[in-house]
Amino acid sequence: MTIKVVRGNPTPEELAAALAVVRARAAAAADTPPGAPAPRDSWSDPSRIASHRLPQPGPTAWGRTYWPT
Repeated sequence: MTIKVVRGNPTPEELAAALAVVRARAAAAADTPPGAPAPRDSWSDPSRIASHRLPQPGPTAWGRTYWPT
């Protein structure tokens, strides 16, 4: 793996920090088997939004809307 600085003049500490991030990401990607789905972030989990049962349609369903009373 080759990393090339295209623009700017980073300090050795900045280069070391950037290399540490790249190595950590590469190690994390290597731990995941190829073709395996990435773990879901909890923010994108639909069950977080709909964690309770929604009202079922029925004769009084119009009265159970989310409009303020």
